[in-house]
Amino acid sequence: MQSCVDDQSFVAFEETLRRFVRERLVPIEREVDENDQVPAGIITEMMELGLFGIGIPPEYGGLGLDVCQETQVSLIFGETAPAFRLVFMPNVGLGSRSIVISGTKEQKAKYLPGLASGELRACFCLTEPNSGSDAASLRTTAVRQGEYYVLNGTKRFISNATRADIFTVMARTDPSRKGSEVISAIIVERGTPGLSVGMPEKKLGQRGAPIADVVFEDVRIPAANLIGGKEGQGFRTAMNVLDAGRISVAASAVGMARRLIDEASRYALQRRQFGQRIADFQLIQAMLADSETEYLAGHALTLRAAEALRAGDDARNLAAAAKYFCSEAVSRIADRAMQILGGAGYMADNPVERFYRDSRVLRIYEGTSQILQLVIARTLLKGYEI
Repeated sequence: MQSCVDDQSFVAFEETLRRFVRERLVPIEREVDENDQVPAGIITEMMELGLFGIGIPPEYGGLGLDVCQETQVSLIFGETAPAFRLVFMPNVGLGSRSIVISGTKEQKAKYLPGLASGELRACFCLTEPNSGSDAASLRTTAVRQGEYYVLNGTKRFISNATRADIFTVMARTDPSRKGSEVISAIIVERGTPGLSVGMPEKKLGQRGAPIADVVFEDVRIPAANLIGGKEGQGFRTAMNVLDAGRISVAASAVGMARRLIDEASRYALQRRQFGQRIADFQLIQAMLADSETEYLAGHALTLRAAEALRAGDDARNLAAAAKYFCSEAVSRIADRAMQILGGAGYMADNPVERFYRDSRVLRIYEGTSQILQLVIARTLLKGYEI
């Protein structure tokens, strides 16, 4: 999809977002962490900026940014608490992209305008209590009965579930068959009888970005809500959506790395021990050098993955590599930053302490590091098979 935003306009948009992050979001990071909630006024400002629709085509009220421009947005928001990015990114990524890619004309007209404006909030229901990395083994079922599907199952750790208006649900439309060929994507609206959302989970980090279980008990969904109007397309759609999602997570990790390096560098220049700045100690410099090198490598890899996806190339391996490398790297960078700050970095009022907690989950969601290693290795080895 080509962007409707020209380069000059996008540069101005980027600067607006950087100012918004610096002046409006960074000052309230601690408040969001302590209250586990993003203020309603900030969400309204995000709606006014058009953030909920950055990846939705302009004919449906979105900005129509391409994946490289979306990546730049994630880089910018990575430099503040992840809760802010996770207010609007479910609409941009997993929540709406499946409709943009595979939805019928009617589905796009019905849902995309509200998602673009932020009046509708979305979530993507894939993970289950017994199905996470092995997504093809999910057990949620959607059985056709006339003009309806009857949906049963439980989804776990669903981001944005407590505030979502629509749920994109991956379900098995032929329960008698195993494998991914019978997995379909279905849109379920909040308030549908039989749909219930659990209490938000208490988490180590990323507070202010709720996750919860979603339960479906004999939920009757109009057949018209089957994304694309065809059964068996859901898993393929999910995998396409996940490539962009993994690149977005990689970009978020790179942005977090930048913030951590900035915090550690500033502290090292002003903190004095043994009569000199700790920045003058070679072992401190070594930690900063390692962190900066990993940041630069992650930045380059993430942009390369985004460019491949924008060009329509097979980006699965690059997306996996970017997400794997960047999520692992930011954890190492967070650890070094805390070591450089010492006791100050361990205190709860310090952004390094929050980023240390916030960065850990990046190695788990949207593909654990171990699953991504398998994806990368298997793709590599295919190129050597005779």
